[in-house]
Amino acid sequence: MTTQRPPRSAEEQARLDDTYRELFERMIAFNQLLGMKVGSLDPAGSTIRFDMRAELIGHYPTGRLHGGVIASALDATGGLALMCAIAEKHSEESAAQVMARFGRFGTIDLRTDFLRPGIGQQFVATGRVTRLGGRIGSTQMTLENEAGTLIATGSAAYLVG
Repeated sequence: MTTQRPPRSAEEQARLDDTYRELFERMIAFNQLLGMKVGSLDPAGSTIRFDMRAELIGHYPTGRLHGGVIASALDATGGLALMCAIAEKHSEESAAQVMARFGRFGTIDLRTDFLRPGIGQQFVATGRVTRLGGRIGSTQMTLENEAGTLIATGSAAYLVG
């Protein structure tokens, strides 16, 4: 017989959300370099946003976003979506217990489809989990500009356990 523990308290969930923001916005230096900010921590569709800056341009004559920035944003967003899904799956665990699960977390496959030039002033990447297994998690991601124009899509697989 399985004993079900009570779900994480609102206070503990707020602590976990703050920890995610700290990790993604300040502790991962590359995300900080790109200017990524956590938008939504919704397990059904986590988001990361960032503003266009001269340092992110990959095609100088047109001011387009660099393809590596696009792929990195999609990868980070897919990882964030999985982290939120894992936290939801283990809703009885504290923030510290959930964060301890990410010791072996890492991208094992990433596909990026560049659909349109990365033109815009602000960008939002959204990640959705398509499968969360015991060892591997899969995601689908999109990147749009402030006008809602779809710039790129991606899919990824991550080692989660």
